[in-house]
Amino acid sequence: QVQLVESGGGLVQAGASLRLSCVGSTGTFSRYFMGWFRQAPGKEREFVASISYGGGTTRYVDSVKGRFTISRDNGKNEVYLQMTSLTPEDTAVYYCAADLWAHLGPSVNPAYWGPGTQVTVSS
Repeated sequence: QVQLVESGGGLVQAGASLRLSCVGSTGTFSRYFMGWFRQAPGKEREFVASISYGGGTTRYVDSVKGRFTISRDNGKNEVYLQMTSLTPEDTAVYYCAADLWAHLGPSVNPAYWGPGTQVTVSS
């Protein structure tokens, strides 16, 4: 079991940058595939980005490629999502997620979720 808590969300203007953080509770954090999902109002939850346990492999949904960067610091039990050039279409609740067995992506349902953090981008 691992407990996840996100932070860093907020209200920003279009074109701004924002850095989300997720802290895990387990001492075996480095064994987990980590990722970020988001859910906009009235929409299904969407895969955003993921990173392998060693940080060597990353995946992104096409809409954020070149704008978002996922990274992790296993020594701090943390994963990050650096977001740049934000647009109103990025407005959503962002969730940190973890799985022990699979590299996270659109077809993977993670075993563990954080409670989410709200990101709102104004025009």
